[in-house]
Amino acid sequence: MKDDARSGRPLTARTDENVESVRNLLTEDHPTTLQVIADRLNIGKETVCRIVTEDLGKRNICTKFVPHTLTTEQKQERVVYCQDLLLMGQDERFWENIISGDETWCFAYDPATKQQNAEWVGQNSPKPKTLRFQKLRVETMLIVFSTQKV
Repeated sequence: MKDDARSGRPLTARTDENVESVRNLLTEDHPTTLQVIADRLNIGKETVCRIVTEDLGKRNICTKFVPHTLTTEQKQERVVYCQDLLLMGQDERFWENIISGDETWCFAYDPATKQQNAEWVGQNSPKPKTLRFQKLRVETMLIVFSTQKV
């Protein structure tokens, strides 16, 4: 027994125009969600999912957290601080009093989960990276030296 060919339910939302609209929305905002796209285009979430995965060949992956990256300016500031310490170190008494030293960047951050950082990327695209702490405008380098006098 075989079934006769049927036309099935007509595709009304998965049109070339909607595919192009979804492509434009993903280009503008990579971390957007399927529900946001569906609401903006007034089509179903499942249809948007099929357009994104089948027609556009995208996949939603979480970004990889990396501990930190230094900008060229930050690296140059470290060099300047070290040169200043070397100049101060020309006085032998300076080095006699140092027990230990350490430095760290102090900055404000906005924590985000891995899922909040998920992006829609192409099938062969590398995994996007994001800093574990997103640096904001407030940045300070804290250098601490402890001394002890005998």
